Amino acid sequence: MSPNEIFWVLVGLASIALTVWLNRHLFRGGLGTSGLEWIYYALGLAALVIGWYFNFAYLRAYGAEAGWWHWTKLLFANPAAASGGQDLVIANCILFPLWTILDGRRDKMPQPWIYFAMSIITSFAFAMAVFLAFQDRQRRFNSPSRP
Repeated sequence: MSPNEIFWVLVGLASIALTVWLNRHLFRGGLGTSGLEWIYYALGLAALVIGWYFNFAYLRAYGAEAGWWHWTKLLFANPAAASGGQDLVIANCILFPLWTILDGRRDKMPQPWIYFAMSIITSFAFAMAVFLAFQDRQRRFNSPSRP
């Protein structure tokens, strides 16, 4: 791995650590892990590893030209890519923050904006999976029938 790749992995891992730390109350007291939560973690981990693989391949292929603006331009390189690109941009940059912040507040999740920030650094699908897993855990934590 190049120093640039190592830097982004460390920044991504720091964002994950911050998110876990902000939600540390959910991992105390024997709440347990639901089956659905395990599915979210597995899918999120797959999205993170696959996403980083392709992002690092992008960095290696484009060198000094690589960057957010160039990467975003490539999302619209042809009509097929543009179809997926516009979905990604609208879902990740507009809908995801609205969803996580509004639902996160309703569920009393601390700092729900962190999932959007994490999605920019790690992977949209990874951040969504972590949000869904932590939301599931938070809802069980909030449940009046919790032991």
